[in-house]
Amino acid sequence: MPVQAIVFDLDGVLIDSEPLWEEVRRGYVSARGGRWLPDTQERLMGMSTPEWADYIATDLVEGVTADEVAYEVIDQMSQRYADGPPLLPGAREAVQRMAEYRPLGLASSSPRALIDLALGKLGVEALFRATVSTEEVDRGKPEPDGYLTVAARLEVPAGACVAVEDSANGLRSAHAAGMAVIAVPREAHPPAPEALDLAAHTVRHLDEITPELVGRLGS
Repeated sequence: MPVQAIVFDLDGVLIDSEPLWEEVRRGYVSARGGRWLPDTQERLMGMSTPEWADYIATDLVEGVTADEVAYEVIDQMSQRYADGPPLLPGAREAVQRMAEYRPLGLASSSPRALIDLALGKLGVEALFRATVSTEEVDRGKPEPDGYLTVAARLEVPAGACVAVEDSANGLRSAHAAGMAVIAVPREAHPPAPEALDLAAHTVRHLDEITPELVGRLGS
C-alpha cells in the first residue's frame, strides 16, 4: 500500500529523554524508600501515564496513590524540559524533511503536557497534523491503540503509515497496528532482538530516514 503518512515516536526518537525519565522515576522511588528492580526501566518504556504510575504505586513504593506518583513525576519532568528537551541529532531536520513529503503524526507514551511542551520547544508542533498520548487511549504500548488512534485522526489506514520507533514496546505497538516500522535503536536501551525483527528497516541515524526510504517501504 502506498505510504500516506509517517508517524514518529517522541521519547528516544526525537528527544533523548529516556535517561531523564529513568533518573526522575528512579529518584522518586528511592526518595520514598522503594525498590527499583533490574527490569523496571524496560517495563516502564511504552507504558501510558496511568499504567506506569500504577506500577510504581503498586509494585515499587508503598503509601502513595497512582495519581500522586503521576503528578510528582510529570512535574519534575516539566521542570527538566523548561530549558528545552534534549534534542537528538538530526531530529528537527528529519521532521522538517518528512513533513514536506507526507502528513506527520506522533504516537507517544509521554503525557499530553510533555508532548506539547517538547514539540513547542523544538518549534515543530505545527508540522504534526495529529498527535496522540497513550494516556488518551485504553492501552499503552506494546498494544496498538495509540498508533491506530493517530492513523484515524490522520484519516488514513494504519497500513498506509510508516512508523519510526526505538524501543521494543514501541516496535511491537506499531507493528501490531499494521504499520511498516523503521527502527532507530538506542545503545542505552536496545530493543529485544525479537522486537527488532519486526522492523521493516533499521537505521543508525535519523539522517537515514528519507522520502526515498519511506517510499520503498510502501512499494
